[in-house]
Amino acid sequence: MIMATGRFRALFISATLVAASPFALGQSVCGDPFSEGGGSRDYRTASQEARQIVERFHFTDDVKMMRRGASTNQLAADIAYTLRKFPNHYQALMTMGDYSLKVKLNPPPGAQYTVECWFDRALRFAPDDPMVKTVYGLYLIKRNKHKDAVAQLEAALAQAGDNANVHYNLGLAYFDLKQYDKALKSAHAAYRMGFPFPGLKNKLQRVGAWREP
Repeated sequence: MIMATGRFRALFISATLVAASPFALGQSVCGDPFSEGGGSRDYRTASQEARQIVERFHFTDDVKMMRRGASTNQLAADIAYTLRKFPNHYQALMTMGDYSLKVKLNPPPGAQYTVECWFDRALRFAPDDPMVKTVYGLYLIKRNKHKDAVAQLEAALAQAGDNANVHYNLGLAYFDLKQYDKALKSAHAAYRMGFPFPGLKNKLQRVGAWREP
């Protein structure tokens, strides 16, 4: 009988989390966002004072720019602290995802949970927050998980209504899936609402799929 070492078990769990869908992870693996952190708060409705107390010491500009930690030498630990206090802090979620990709580790040192877990916690804590789904969709695009990205961005669009940013990023995900008709429709919607960047249009033009509205 082969006994798994502690290191092997940790690697196996980490790989399982990366492959799993967000809600399949659940509270048993990703923790309870409602009870951890000494009282979590919805970032959308938290007071400016409550936000500043956390951000001034843990989600500083150095942390946002992924230069160095604020209260510790482990940058991800400061992001994790921020997310325990505000599970749906979308900038912290985005930074956690980007930092994981930068250091090529999931979870990054000091994070405790995988990136997928932090999004799972945010989705459970604030299921009505379209920004969480939007940021998760962007992270999934960067991970080349385009089908999963489409699911998150379509859900975000359903909650947020017409939103140029969501339409644009949904179009990028459709494009990567070679669903050019849907990408074109999303592009038209985004540009109609004033989205400023031509990247999606340029992509569609390169494959001969762009049509003027």
